[in-house]
Amino acid sequence: MSQENIRIYYENEDDRAFGLAGMAVTIASLDAIDRIAEIWLDSDGPMVSFSNDYYFSGSPSISPRVAWENLINNFNLTVSMAVGNVMARSLVRLGREIPAEVMDSLRRAVVEEGMDSCSLEEDEVDALLSRSLMRANRIFRNPRLHPAVKALASVISRRRRLSGHELEDELNLLQL
Repeated sequence: MSQENIRIYYENEDDRAFGLAGMAVTIASLDAIDRIAEIWLDSDGPMVSFSNDYYFSGSPSISPRVAWENLINNFNLTVSMAVGNVMARSLVRLGREIPAEVMDSLRRAVVEEGMDSCSLEEDEVDALLSRSLMRANRIFRNPRLHPAVKALASVISRRRRLSGHELEDELNLLQL
């Protein structure tokens, strides 16, 4: 998703750290942690930098189908990370349900981006979002994982900036 189309606002630094932790846990659950080049808590812009694989735009030597599948996969990763961000901040950090207006706003942004950048129909975007929500619910509604998510947010707060490899190491240490 382009960074201009979805803006996530944070209450404070702790909120930002939990958002990053939620994104990291979610992308790790999709076995795509290698797509993250770096996370940076103090960034004025996007807090996540992606590897070149994420930005792959196609090549004349690959089929259009492969390029399309890569585009959809990256959209799915981004949607899943946005969902993980919101869920970690609400369910884990605050211990309360996600406000309906936050979910409505997230859905509107995801649908708009899916239609614009991927030429998906609204029902296709809704199906993708639904799968992301189901996966994130299994992760962030599991109280046994809350201590690990909190520990990762603490590491992010303390270290401020982690490479993708360092983030993967931290996730492995937490057994996430």
